[in-house]
Amino acid sequence: MSKIPVAILGATGMVGQRLIQCLADHPWFSIGALCASERSAGQAYGQACVWRLPGDPPPGIEEMVVQACDPQVLSGMRVALSAMPSSAARAVEAEFRASGFAVVSNASAYREDPSVPLVIPEVNAAHLGLIKRQPGQGYIVTNPNCCAIPLALALAPLHQQFGVKAVCVSTWQAVSGAGYPGESAWDMVGNVHPHPGNEEEKLAIEPQKLLGTMDKSADFAVSARCVRVATADGHLVSAQVRTERPCSPEQAIQAWRSFETGLDLPSLPKPLFHVLERRDRPQPRLDIGRGQGMAVSIGRVEQCPVMGLKFYALTHNTVRGAAGAAVANLELLRDRGLLDVR
Repeated sequence: MSKIPVAILGATGMVGQRLIQCLADHPWFSIGALCASERSAGQAYGQACVWRLPGDPPPGIEEMVVQACDPQVLSGMRVALSAMPSSAARAVEAEFRASGFAVVSNASAYREDPSVPLVIPEVNAAHLGLIKRQPGQGYIVTNPNCCAIPLALALAPLHQQFGVKAVCVSTWQAVSGAGYPGESAWDMVGNVHPHPGNEEEKLAIEPQKLLGTMDKSADFAVSARCVRVATADGHLVSAQVRTERPCSPEQAIQAWRSFETGLDLPSLPKPLFHVLERRDRPQPRLDIGRGQGMAVSIGRVEQCPVMGLKFYALTHNTVRGAAGAAVANLELLRDRGLLDVR
């Protein structure tokens, strides 16, 4: 089958560059257009931005001419992946939707919209039914916050088998999560910076939306504390979980290892969860590459004297937590026959 051409919105940023990597050799999709701000439009991609990821850009990318984020100039395309800043995404993504595009967004602009699916394929694929409630011929689908993703993935098997009642979570978030140039070196070198934006607010609502139904969020509270640390990539999450029915560490490990999604999408790793036995794991430097950056590494699964269960979870924040999550949602849409835009 011929590949579906995809426009990447916000292609010059770090998540945009990760999207380029994800689509470069994808079996289902091709890069149809690289779109960015008016400042970059009209330039060759290699002139419009500096490649910030390891290695070189995929062949031919640097020569592609950057287009404006305007659906009217993208002839023959009806699918867009958005890596735009949230401040710009609200207006631009709405314009693409109104022009009949399927927009899969990494931005937070529409995550709280009750008609827009917030989706992790392994967790709540059925929520794609919400797109029928959106106006016009196009639609928007979003992926969650970069820390809500590992938390919701780790909680999903536990909620399915034991019911989640309450969660206390702390995060140690890599500097790449702030984009480029991100946090200042003065804030980060030899330091821990307890102010990664509004991450705590997102963690307080997104896991429940993911683990609930289309019309009602799951009924448990999340108390979150988030800090930025001087690590390049990889968000480490510490969770203390109270469940409705007793859940021992051994039962939790079995729930993760036996978790089945029934999905066969190119980006989804098998296995999804890697439960590590060493007490000093998972670590960003050693473990974020599992499943080509899409797997969840879990460690220190222990009984918690306060909440019942505690563990660490780690994912690659710009792959599983951002670009890879958006591509996985795009694959899910194609798998469900939803890219023949209404």
